[in-house]
Amino acid sequence: MRHILSVRSRPIVEKFAPGNVLLAFDFDGTLAPITSEPDRAVMRGSTRELFHSLALKYPCIVVSGRCRADIRRRLRGIGLLEVVGNHGIEPWDSSPALAQTVKTWIPLLKQRLKLLPGVMIENKQFSISVHYRKARRKKIAIKAIKQAAKTLPGAHLIGGKQVINFVPQGSPDKGRAVETARRKHHCDRVIYVGDDETDETAFALAQRGHVLGIRVGAKRSSLADFYIRDQREMDRLMSSLIALRARGA
Repeated sequence: MRHILSVRSRPIVEKFAPGNVLLAFDFDGTLAPITSEPDRAVMRGSTRELFHSLALKYPCIVVSGRCRADIRRRLRGIGLLEVVGNHGIEPWDSSPALAQTVKTWIPLLKQRLKLLPGVMIENKQFSISVHYRKARRKKIAIKAIKQAAKTLPGAHLIGGKQVINFVPQGSPDKGRAVETARRKHHCDRVIYVGDDETDETAFALAQRGHVLGIRVGAKRSSLADFYIRDQREMDRLMSSLIALRARGA
Protein backbone atom coordinates (compact mmCIF):
# COMPACT_ATOMS: atom_id res chain seq x y z
CA MET A 1 0.00 0.00 0.00
CA ARG A 2 1.12 3.56 -0.67
CA HIS A 3 0.32 6.69 1.29
CA ILE A 4 -2.08 8.61 -0.94
CA LEU A 5 -0.92 12.00 0.41
CA SER A 6 2.76 11.40 -0.36
CA VAL A 7 4.55 13.26 -3.14
CA ARG A 8 5.02 9.97 -4.99
CA SER A 9 1.28 9.29 -5.02
CA ARG A 10 0.20 12.76 -6.09
CA PRO A 11 0.12 11.93 -9.84
CA ILE A 12 -2.37 9.14 -9.09
CA VAL A 13 -4.77 11.55 -7.38
CA GLU A 14 -4.28 14.12 -10.14
CA LYS A 15 -5.25 11.46 -12.67
CA PHE A 16 -8.48 10.52 -10.88
CA ALA A 17 -9.66 13.86 -9.53
CA PRO A 18 -10.38 15.74 -12.78
CA GLY A 19 -13.41 15.08 -14.91
CA ASN A 20 -16.46 13.01 -14.11
CA VAL A 21 -15.39 11.30 -10.89
CA LEU A 22 -17.66 10.12 -8.07
CA LEU A 23 -16.41 10.41 -4.48
CA ALA A 24 -17.72 7.72 -2.12
CA PHE A 25 -17.11 7.50 1.63
CA ASP A 26 -17.85 5.19 4.52
CA PHE A 27 -19.01 7.02 7.66
CA ASP A 28 -17.84 5.43 10.94
CA GLY A 29 -14.06 5.44 11.13
CA THR A 30 -13.82 7.40 7.88
CA LEU A 31 -15.86 10.61 7.98
CA ALA A 32 -16.32 10.34 11.76
CA PRO A 33 -14.07 8.89 14.46
CA ILE A 34 -14.98 5.50 15.91
CA THR A 35 -16.69 5.80 19.31
CA SER A 36 -17.56 3.32 22.03
CA GLU A 37 -21.18 4.49 21.73
CA PRO A 38 -22.37 4.26 18.08
CA ASP A 39 -25.15 6.80 18.74
CA ARG A 40 -22.53 9.44 19.58
CA ALA A 41 -20.60 9.20 16.32
CA VAL A 42 -20.24 12.65 14.75
CA MET A 43 -17.93 14.38 12.31
CA ARG A 44 -15.51 16.95 13.66
CA GLY A 45 -16.48 20.50 12.78
CA SER A 46 -13.51 20.90 10.43
CA THR A 47 -14.40 17.67 8.58
CA ARG A 48 -18.02 18.72 8.16
CA GLU A 49 -17.02 22.09 6.69
CA LEU A 50 -14.60 20.44 4.26
CA PHE A 51 -17.14 17.78 3.30
CA HIS A 52 -19.72 20.46 2.60
CA SER A 53 -17.24 22.23 0.29
CA LEU A 54 -16.22 18.96 -1.33
CA ALA A 55 -19.83 18.06 -2.15
CA LEU A 56 -20.19 21.40 -3.98
CA LYS A 57 -17.27 20.50 -6.26
CA TYR A 58 -17.73 16.75 -6.79
CA PRO A 59 -20.66 14.35 -6.91
CA CYS A 60 -20.47 12.64 -3.50
CA ILE A 61 -22.14 9.67 -1.87
CA VAL A 62 -21.88 7.96 1.52
CA VAL A 63 -22.09 4.17 1.81
CA SER A 64 -22.55 3.11 5.42
CA GLY A 65 -23.44 0.09 7.52
CA ARG A 66 -25.87 2.30 9.42
CA CYS A 67 -29.49 2.42 8.36
CA ARG A 68 -30.19 5.06 5.76
CA ALA A 69 -32.39 7.24 7.97
CA ASP A 70 -29.69 7.36 10.65
CA ILE A 71 -26.89 8.37 8.30
CA ARG A 72 -29.03 10.96 6.48
CA ARG A 73 -29.77 12.62 9.81
CA ARG A 74 -26.05 12.83 10.62
CA LEU A 75 -25.26 14.33 7.20
CA ARG A 76 -28.12 16.81 7.03
CA GLY A 77 -27.15 19.98 5.17
CA ILE A 78 -24.46 18.36 3.00
CA GLY A 79 -25.42 18.13 -0.65
CA LEU A 80 -24.99 14.42 -1.37
CA LEU A 81 -26.20 12.60 -4.47
CA GLU A 82 -26.99 9.45 -2.53
CA VAL A 83 -26.94 8.02 0.97
CA VAL A 84 -26.66 4.24 0.91
CA GLY A 85 -27.38 2.34 4.11
CA ASN A 86 -27.17 -1.17 5.57
CA HIS A 87 -23.91 -2.10 3.82
CA GLY A 88 -25.37 -1.43 0.36
CA ILE A 89 -28.92 -2.74 0.77
CA GLU A 90 -30.75 0.59 1.07
CA PRO A 91 -32.33 2.12 -0.93
CA TRP A 92 -32.25 0.05 -4.10
CA ASP A 93 -32.52 -3.50 -2.74
CA SER A 94 -34.46 -3.08 0.49
CA SER A 95 -37.73 -4.99 0.71
CA PRO A 96 -40.33 -6.13 3.27
CA ALA A 97 -39.10 -9.70 2.73
CA LEU A 98 -35.55 -8.80 3.76
CA ALA A 99 -36.80 -6.86 6.77
CA GLN A 100 -38.91 -9.84 7.85
CA THR A 101 -35.92 -12.18 7.57
CA VAL A 102 -33.83 -9.92 9.79
CA LYS A 103 -36.71 -9.52 12.26
CA THR A 104 -36.73 -13.26 12.92
CA TRP A 105 -33.08 -13.13 13.99
CA ILE A 106 -33.62 -10.69 16.88
CA PRO A 107 -35.19 -13.04 19.47
CA LEU A 108 -32.70 -15.79 18.60
CA LEU A 109 -29.74 -13.48 19.13
CA LYS A 110 -31.15 -12.04 22.33
CA GLN A 111 -31.64 -15.52 23.75
CA ARG A 112 -28.14 -16.69 22.80
CA LEU A 113 -26.28 -13.56 23.90
CA LYS A 114 -28.26 -12.45 26.97
CA LEU A 115 -25.60 -13.69 29.41
CA LEU A 116 -22.75 -11.82 27.75
CA PRO A 117 -22.16 -8.46 29.51
CA GLY A 118 -20.99 -5.66 27.26
CA VAL A 119 -22.48 -7.15 24.08
CA MET A 120 -25.02 -4.92 22.33
CA ILE A 121 -27.43 -5.94 19.55
CA GLU A 122 -28.24 -3.15 17.08
CA ASN A 123 -31.27 -3.72 14.85
CA LYS A 124 -31.00 -1.76 11.58
CA GLN A 125 -34.10 -3.29 9.93
CA PHE A 126 -32.24 -4.83 6.98
CA SER A 127 -29.18 -5.97 8.92
CA ILE A 128 -27.98 -6.43 12.49
CA SER A 129 -24.75 -5.36 14.14
CA VAL A 130 -23.57 -7.07 17.32
CA HIS A 131 -21.07 -4.85 19.12
CA TYR A 132 -18.63 -6.38 21.59
CA ARG A 133 -16.37 -3.35 22.20
CA LYS A 134 -17.48 -3.16 25.84
CA ALA A 135 -17.21 -6.89 26.53
CA ARG A 136 -14.44 -7.68 29.01
CA ARG A 137 -13.80 -11.15 27.60
CA LYS A 138 -13.79 -10.38 23.89
CA LYS A 139 -12.61 -13.78 22.65
CA ILE A 140 -15.48 -15.47 24.47
CA ALA A 141 -17.92 -12.88 23.09
CA ILE A 142 -16.71 -13.38 19.51
CA LYS A 143 -17.01 -17.15 19.82
CA ALA A 144 -20.53 -16.88 21.23
CA ILE A 145 -21.64 -14.45 18.52
CA LYS A 146 -20.35 -16.73 15.78
CA GLN A 147 -22.01 -19.72 17.38
CA ALA A 148 -25.27 -17.80 17.56
CA ALA A 149 -24.97 -17.01 13.86
CA LYS A 150 -25.32 -20.69 13.04
CA THR A 151 -28.87 -20.60 14.37
CA LEU A 152 -29.94 -17.71 12.13
CA PRO A 153 -31.55 -18.86 8.86
CA GLY A 154 -30.20 -17.06 5.80
CA ALA A 155 -27.62 -14.96 7.66
CA HIS A 156 -24.22 -13.93 6.28
CA LEU A 157 -21.52 -12.59 8.62
CA ILE A 158 -19.24 -9.63 7.92
CA GLY A 159 -16.56 -8.69 10.44
CA GLY A 160 -15.69 -5.20 11.59
CA LYS A 161 -13.92 -3.21 14.27
CA GLN A 162 -15.18 -4.90 17.43
CA VAL A 163 -18.49 -5.62 15.73
CA ILE A 164 -19.94 -8.52 13.76
CA ASN A 165 -22.56 -7.69 11.15
CA PHE A 166 -25.37 -10.00 10.04
CA VAL A 167 -26.84 -9.42 6.57
CA PRO A 168 -29.20 -11.60 4.51
CA GLN A 169 -27.36 -14.01 2.23
CA GLY A 170 -27.18 -12.75 -1.34
CA SER A 171 -27.92 -9.15 -0.40
CA PRO A 172 -25.93 -6.35 -2.07
CA ASP A 173 -22.59 -5.23 -0.64
CA LYS A 174 -20.81 -1.88 -0.73
CA GLY A 175 -19.01 -2.70 -3.97
CA ARG A 176 -22.26 -3.34 -5.77
CA ALA A 177 -23.76 -0.17 -4.29
CA VAL A 178 -20.83 1.93 -5.49
CA GLU A 179 -21.10 0.53 -9.02
CA THR A 180 -24.86 1.12 -9.04
CA ALA A 181 -24.34 4.75 -8.00
CA ARG A 182 -21.55 5.26 -10.54
CA ARG A 183 -23.72 4.03 -13.40
CA LYS A 184 -26.83 5.86 -12.18
CA HIS A 185 -25.02 9.19 -12.09
CA HIS A 186 -23.01 8.55 -15.27
CA CYS A 187 -19.59 8.85 -13.64
CA ASP A 188 -16.46 7.47 -15.30
CA ARG A 189 -14.35 6.91 -12.19
CA VAL A 190 -14.72 6.52 -8.42
CA ILE A 191 -12.55 7.44 -5.46
CA TYR A 192 -13.67 5.29 -2.51
CA VAL A 193 -12.51 5.83 1.08
CA GLY A 194 -13.26 3.35 3.89
CA ASP A 195 -11.69 1.79 6.93
CA ASP A 196 -13.18 -1.64 7.56
CA GLU A 197 -13.75 -5.17 6.34
CA THR A 198 -17.15 -4.17 4.95
CA ASP A 199 -15.36 -1.76 2.57
CA GLU A 200 -13.25 -4.46 0.92
CA THR A 201 -15.85 -5.20 -1.76
CA ALA A 202 -15.57 -1.57 -2.87
CA PHE A 203 -11.76 -1.70 -2.78
CA ALA A 204 -11.92 -4.81 -4.98
CA LEU A 205 -13.39 -2.69 -7.78
CA ALA A 206 -9.93 -1.19 -8.30
CA GLN A 207 -9.13 -4.28 -10.38
CA ARG A 208 -11.45 -2.88 -13.05
CA GLY A 209 -9.25 0.20 -13.43
CA HIS A 210 -11.82 2.90 -12.77
CA VAL A 211 -11.82 2.85 -8.96
CA LEU A 212 -9.20 4.31 -6.64
CA GLY A 213 -9.45 2.65 -3.20
CA ILE A 214 -8.11 4.46 -0.15
CA ARG A 215 -8.11 2.75 3.24
CA VAL A 216 -8.09 4.61 6.55
CA GLY A 217 -5.14 2.92 8.23
CA ALA A 218 -2.64 0.76 6.36
CA LYS A 219 -3.33 -2.99 6.30
CA ARG A 220 -1.39 -5.46 4.18
CA SER A 221 -4.32 -7.80 3.63
CA SER A 222 -6.57 -5.01 2.32
CA LEU A 223 -7.48 -4.82 -1.38
CA ALA A 224 -7.03 -1.04 -1.27
CA ASP A 225 -3.89 0.14 -3.06
CA PHE A 226 -3.59 3.35 -1.05
CA TYR A 227 -4.10 4.53 2.52
CA ILE A 228 -4.21 7.51 4.81
CA ARG A 229 -2.59 7.01 8.20
CA ASP A 230 -5.64 7.56 10.38
CA GLN A 231 -9.07 9.13 10.45
CA ARG A 232 -7.69 12.59 11.24
CA GLU A 233 -5.97 12.64 7.84
CA MET A 234 -9.38 12.77 6.19
CA ASP A 235 -9.21 16.56 6.47
CA ARG A 236 -5.93 16.62 4.54
CA LEU A 237 -7.32 14.32 1.87
CA MET A 238 -10.45 16.43 1.42
CA SER A 239 -8.42 19.64 1.31
CA SER A 240 -6.19 18.12 -1.38
CA LEU A 241 -9.19 17.06 -3.51
CA ILE A 242 -10.77 20.51 -3.16
CA ALA A 243 -7.54 22.19 -4.24
CA LEU A 244 -7.19 19.90 -7.26
CA ARG A 245 -10.75 20.64 -8.38
CA ALA A 246 -10.23 24.38 -7.98
CA ARG A 247 -7.01 24.23 -9.96
CA GLY A 248 -8.63 22.11 -12.66
CA ALA A 249 -11.58 24.49 -12.91
